[in-house]
Amino acid sequence: MSANPIPPLHLYSVPSGPQPAPVAPPARERPRTAWTADQLMATEFPEPKWAVPGIIAEGVTLLAGPPKVGKSWLSLGLGLSVAAGGQAFDSMPVKGGPVLYLALEDTPRRLQSRMGKLLGGRAAPSGLTLVTECPPFPQGGSEAIAQWLERNPEARMVVIDVFAKMRGQSPQGVSAYDADYVAVGYAKRLADHYGIAVVLVHHVRKMASEDFLTEVSGTNGIAGAADATLVLKRARGQADGILHVTGRDVTEAEYALQFQEASGAWHLLDGPASDHTVGDTRAAILRYVRAHPGAKPRDIAEALPSTDADTVRRTCSRMAADGQLAKDGGGRYYPDTETRTQATPDLSQLSDCPVTPPEQQKLPGQPQQDLSGLSGSDSAWQGERLA
Repeated sequence: MSANPIPPLHLYSVPSGPQPAPVAPPARERPRTAWTADQLMATEFPEPKWAVPGIIAEGVTLLAGPPKVGKSWLSLGLGLSVAAGGQAFDSMPVKGGPVLYLALEDTPRRLQSRMGKLLGGRAAPSGLTLVTECPPFPQGGSEAIAQWLERNPEARMVVIDVFAKMRGQSPQGVSAYDADYVAVGYAKRLADHYGIAVVLVHHVRKMASEDFLTEVSGTNGIAGAADATLVLKRARGQADGILHVTGRDVTEAEYALQFQEASGAWHLLDGPASDHTVGDTRAAILRYVRAHPGAKPRDIAEALPSTDADTVRRTCSRMAADGQLAKDGGGRYYPDTETRTQATPDLSQLSDCPVTPPEQQKLPGQPQQDLSGLSGSDSAWQGERLA
């Protein structure tokens, strides 16, 4: 055994080809953080830059899921797609640009094997940089990533798989919430300063919940500091997974995904996620009722000759009980309560008798926003200068 161990391959020591004469990177202006109200309203801001349209925008995105659900396959596939300017999930066109992928739980051999499956014979994109070791954020990781971003000003995304390897030790004397918030804050500062998407691959709790946000491992400080949260969960029915999406710049949505075993790729399924998480009979009924709101079981049965009328009637009743369909007093079914209410505004749910809906007092919403760092501290910023 050699007396001199092989030094770790950190991000800032990634070997590269012959380099041209060093050129000083253009000075980056510090983002403005304070306005008067009239100035703010008169300012025109560019639209967010999307790494994956509608799903991953510039800023910090958490990608969470249970162990072995396929998070690493998904994140590596997205990295390849964005670096090559291909299609994410085999269906969403993405603009190409350099991508940094920190595979901190993988070996080069495993990465090579996975990329071979994902590429399927296509050439590997030179715009994807893969790194298997990097110091945590507080111990030089922020500076290492910043140096790569300075060398790649057109970068579109940084993927950190997994976040736990980069967060470092929690500061002493602070609450668990504050420690989680600070840990994500390192990635947040990089994302905001360079205008890129930073994806943090993370875990979920063992105990499931109806609210997917509460499943993210750790305190609410992790999801609270991130700009968006994606939770990949196993699904029943035709889909292998459901990707739950919410965030500040993304529309809350659910996407049904299917894992392609041969290629290792996640494929986006057509239609609403609910169509792919129920049995074939329910999915067929959902599709028909969505196209024909107000249909009765006999109408649905006529359109589904492979299913007998009694099965259709029982299934519709169960779907209404499960909240997948809405039913009015005349035995008609609708894909949702809003559609049924608009179609029959003068009918009670229990009978065909006209009813007078009670007045409902609508309380004005009061969404809360985190407004911090109005002016920022130049000394604090210089203490962690990214470049």
